[in-house]
Amino acid sequence: MSDWVRIAGFLFGLVVLMATLANVFTTLVVPRATSSRMLRVISKGLVTAVRPLLRRTSTYEAKDRIMAKVGPLGMVLLFVVWLVLLVIAFGFIAWWPSGTNLAHALAVAGSSVFTLGIANETGHGSEGIEFIAAGTGLLVIALEIAYLPTLYSAFSARETEITLLGTRAGIPAWGPEILARHHWFKTTSELPDLFRSWERWAAAVTESHTNYPSLMWFRSPVPWRFWLTAMTAMLDAAALNDALRPASAPGHGRVYLQMGTNCLRGLGRVLRVDFDADPLPTTPIRLTYEEYLDGVRRLEEVGYEFERTPEEAWPHFSGWRINYEAIVDALTLLVMPPPAPWFLARPGMGATHFPRVLNRTPDDPHASNSAEGGDELGGNVDEGVAASPERLEQEERELGETDRGPTVR
Repeated sequence: MSDWVRIAGFLFGLVVLMATLANVFTTLVVPRATSSRMLRVISKGLVTAVRPLLRRTSTYEAKDRIMAKVGPLGMVLLFVVWLVLLVIAFGFIAWWPSGTNLAHALAVAGSSVFTLGIANETGHGSEGIEFIAAGTGLLVIALEIAYLPTLYSAFSARETEITLLGTRAGIPAWGPEILARHHWFKTTSELPDLFRSWERWAAAVTESHTNYPSLMWFRSPVPWRFWLTAMTAMLDAAALNDALRPASAPGHGRVYLQMGTNCLRGLGRVLRVDFDADPLPTTPIRLTYEEYLDGVRRLEEVGYEFERTPEEAWPHFSGWRINYEAIVDALTLLVMPPPAPWFLARPGMGATHFPRVLNRTPDDPHASNSAEGGDELGGNVDEGVAASPERLEQEERELGETDRGPTVR
């Protein structure tokens, strides 16, 4: 083999080695939002790969079980790709000074990177490269092992608040439901503390998910619960409350709107999502006025008091939502949250479910007066309440009417 070819292989190996180590350093060591291109490619590729499987499953729960593998599998594949690239890099680097054939050089590199010692170079000239390969492989594997507890610690911290929100926002979470339940349960005085807690949650997610973007693909243990739907529900609740009740809405809601929007923008930058950083409040939004009125009617059911009419409040609510809606829609297509009210329509993922509370009592065992005014809240039965077969059949017909919009591909 010509020395020039071996020299070219040596230079190629150096380039691959530097690029791989830079990617490892960026992903595992650097404490800032320097997203790994390789991680984005692997995660998005896995999402694309599982979509044909999702179209063959009939229920969202089955789809969720498939998508739950994307985040962890993406991390495992990233670790494997790093190690394979190190073997290739050191194999090409050792090919020139060792004077052996490329296959043997790769075998020696693999033995060194994995510190196995089952293959070594019989000649002289590449011993130093073998030592460097062994040290590099050991360091990368150690960093990968140390990375996992950090990842799952951030995941656990994120899920705690989402679990707590389930009783306040429903499953899946919905902004109007947060306001309705607090009014219905006479706990509106707790809203400032709730917004304050979620302000800190958004700050923590900004820190963890921009540093470790693979967390965005890690799904909640409960199929209909998801970090993006919970966060958006809180944003919608703050925006809707401020629009309908500007005089009495807690100021902490506005603070959370700013923090939550900044969090979404940080996540969008990490995943290279295009968005307008300073949209005009008069810019039209995707959410329709009719969908907005669905939320208003939910508040009317529980006797929520308005300071503005729904027509007067709509421009103000729209002016808040324009700041984060486009990013939420882009992230929806990437991380695939469950179908939820006011989210991008994705019939291929299943029908949209509306959360509800059933107030069963000995006098009303079938919860015919679930909300004030006697209206039932329809949608989903994952909140610890069972529905009769007749009620489920009625809900399926209602949900079928909302199954519209383009299929995500």
